[in-house]
Amino acid sequence: MNEKEKNVSAEAKKKKPGPVTQRARRAALRAMVAGVGVTGVALAGFLPVVARSHPRLRPPGALDEPDFLASCIKCGQCVQVCPVEAILLGDVFDGFGLGVPYVSARDQACDFSCDAVQCVLACPTGALSHDIDKKEQVRMGLAELTRPDACLARQGKGFRGAARGTAFPGLHRYTEVDRWKPIPVADHPYDLELCDLCVRECPIKNAISLEPLNDDPADKRRTPKIHEACVGCGMCEMICPVEPTCIEIIPGKKWGAA
Repeated sequence: MNEKEKNVSAEAKKKKPGPVTQRARRAALRAMVAGVGVTGVALAGFLPVVARSHPRLRPPGALDEPDFLASCIKCGQCVQVCPVEAILLGDVFDGFGLGVPYVSARDQACDFSCDAVQCVLACPTGALSHDIDKKEQVRMGLAELTRPDACLARQGKGFRGAARGTAFPGLHRYTEVDRWKPIPVADHPYDLELCDLCVRECPIKNAISLEPLNDDPADKRRTPKIHEACVGCGMCEMICPVEPTCIEIIPGKKWGAA
């Protein structure tokens, strides 16, 4: 081997990584991949909270959101005792709310006419509490007319038929049918000269009323008005026949809050 070949061979040996260097590089690569994975998982929890893209309506008596998330152990006891199966558990898009109970009022309102609010009684940690505010009723949020121009009562229109269509699976306790047994809303058709479903089916006395739009006695148009008694059960949102609904529950909102 001449001098030139010896130099080339020596250079090749210098450039070729030894087994220790290769192991170190593989370990560093694995650490980087693991770091990215941990960061991704962390962000999966933070991003939905930061974005606040879909604040959840919590079951009756829920503590303020940070305390509720800290107190709830995701045991599902509230889900099991709900008579109308209104309570669901959060999915992966809920971030830190994964497995935490919530209510999708448009799909199934909370049955606030149930005795003693069983979900509160079933909660083992106090995340749902009757004592959240002794001056007030157990609440979930507050109803709000979010699409007033779509409201049938404000247009002076009536409603006939099943409130949400014949295929809608939502349940409601109709006192005139059976106070103790919830039945499908689809099995209870209406024939109303002026739509008042949000008022008619509200389980809370004096929570919502229909008020005249003006002083003209000949004008039959009315507008839903929310009162302090509203607990945010979601019945008005579920029963509204307009699609999308013109009245919604604002989660966690309290009376008098901006």
